[in-house]
Amino acid sequence: MALLLLAAAGFARLGVWQLSRLRERRAHNQITLLARAVPPVTLVPDMKRMDTLAEHRVAARGRYDHSHEIVVRGDVLQGVPGVRLVTPLLLAAGGPAVLVDRGFLPTPDAVTVDVHGADEPGELTVRGIALPVPRGAGQPIEHEGRVTWRRLDLDALRDRLPYDLLPILIKQTPDTGLPRFPRRLEPPPLDEGPHLAYALQWFLFAGLAAAFAVVVVGRSGRREP
Repeated sequence: MALLLLAAAGFARLGVWQLSRLRERRAHNQITLLARAVPPVTLVPDMKRMDTLAEHRVAARGRYDHSHEIVVRGDVLQGVPGVRLVTPLLLAAGGPAVLVDRGFLPTPDAVTVDVHGADEPGELTVRGIALPVPRGAGQPIEHEGRVTWRRLDLDALRDRLPYDLLPILIKQTPDTGLPRFPRRLEPPPLDEGPHLAYALQWFLFAGLAAAFAVVVVGRSGRREP
């Protein structure tokens, strides 16, 4: 019986933990909605406090540095394997630059891709959602003469690029004036995730364990002379 009650307590604790995760998710969603509701922020070379721009709509004007194109491997869109194409956008001739996630390119192995023909020359205005660039995600690998990344890594990229790199990424949003590929996508809709379902599941397990403990005790009592 003691083991059943201990298990019930553990299951209930897991349910409470999932409810706390749900509260955190809801709070994050609210912050994201508020950030996306304000007017777009225009990025400039000497801009300060980039850390406050996460999830805000932003705009930046500059020229793409296609010679330092970044291929993020292992992506999937609607069941189709591919890569994401991330390109530094130079805000001034000598930098700094901001990374732009220009979208999805299909490729059978989700690694090898021909980026020729995907260039966007000239001075452009890029609009999208600002996201922080991850740190410490690991070094890139070379495959068939092409360097690809599993995830972006701010520190590793700063070591490789010949100009300063801002700590945010612009996830470019779709626009009718943009090329068909790379395919830009709208930000995924905000949801509460599976936390409520998991919490109910753990509470159900806790209830079953407690009920089974009561049944065991009842049977034991009836067996006593």
